[in-house]
Amino acid sequence: MPFADELIGAPAVSALTAALRSVSPGARLPRLSAAGTALAPLALRERSDLIRDALLADLPGDYASFARTVRAAAGAPAFTGWLIWPVTSAVAAKAIDEGGVDAFDDALALLAELTPRLTSEFALRALLGQDLGRALATILLWTRSESADVRRLASEGTRPLLPWAVRVPGILAEPKATLPILDALYRDESEYVRRSVANHLNDISRRDPELVVATASEWMAAPDDNTARVVRHGLRTLVKQGHPGALEVLGFTSAHLDVTGPLLTSGTVVIGETLSFTGSVRNLGQEPARLVIDYVVHHVKANGTLTAKTFKLTTRTVEPGETYELSRAHSFRVLTTRRYHPGRHAVELQVNGVRSGRAEFTLVAVADEG
Repeated sequence: MPFADELIGAPAVSALTAALRSVSPGARLPRLSAAGTALAPLALRERSDLIRDALLADLPGDYASFARTVRAAAGAPAFTGWLIWPVTSAVAAKAIDEGGVDAFDDALALLAELTPRLTSEFALRALLGQDLGRALATILLWTRSESADVRRLASEGTRPLLPWAVRVPGILAEPKATLPILDALYRDESEYVRRSVANHLNDISRRDPELVVATASEWMAAPDDNTARVVRHGLRTLVKQGHPGALEVLGFTSAHLDVTGPLLTSGTVVIGETLSFTGSVRNLGQEPARLVIDYVVHHVKANGTLTAKTFKLTTRTVEPGETYELSRAHSFRVLTTRRYHPGRHAVELQVNGVRSGRAEFTLVAVADEG
């Protein structure tokens, strides 16, 4: 992920300032100018919030005048990219502060106008939180927009667990609330939109698995060429968890199997290196077995307890009597998003949601030279 100053930095503030002054030559914009020099210590969303607040301070007046200024400034070529995030946030905040349905509805329309320049998904959250029912009624209409960006905004902006974004309590409390949007878009012509639908469905699965399985079943009953891919991606968390209903929707049914392994090549692994293991799955049944084969690593936490994380290995069909041989080298390379702790770890195979063959190994900070 790029650093914050590569996304919302002084150049973005300068571009926004120039665009505003091109339509309001007399505008002084002192807060916005000051914001450009105050971004350095801030995280990305904090930067957006600072610029949002500067805009609201420098452009007083009612919502209508604020929206006119934004729409006029949008004609400037530089009015694009990550500066859109604080602008759309300011639009939503201004409409909420003023109150009334006219400002609210126009703010939704303005977010849809700006989203092709950079997604308005983060700003949309404020309007959803203010009046969920009214916002969703308009957003459902966006699913018929000619713009793929607007259709994606309908799905992405309403995701329960949208990354970087504030949560919307009403959506978290009622997972069904956004299903009409997903039902309208799961067969969308755009992969960009369908990918958002799958991620949205996966978000819901973390709170209401049975609702997601039922929805996926309905979609698979009336599929197009892309539905299976959307459903697979939308059910990915449930599949890793071995949820029986999700596995059944995807055709991973119970089978008579003989699972061997994992067999480790070493009982000790150095942080920064890899754990290699092998295994096999033999189909003892009389019918082909469609299998999703994963593996689970049990990591030691800082407090000494274990936490499990599932990793994909493969999906395949194994014929009667056939044995599938598997191997994997799992990296313990240090990442900024994952910290490893020395101690006794373990790895298991997981086939169609069933774990087996737990094998332990020791993760160490440095190799033993003795």
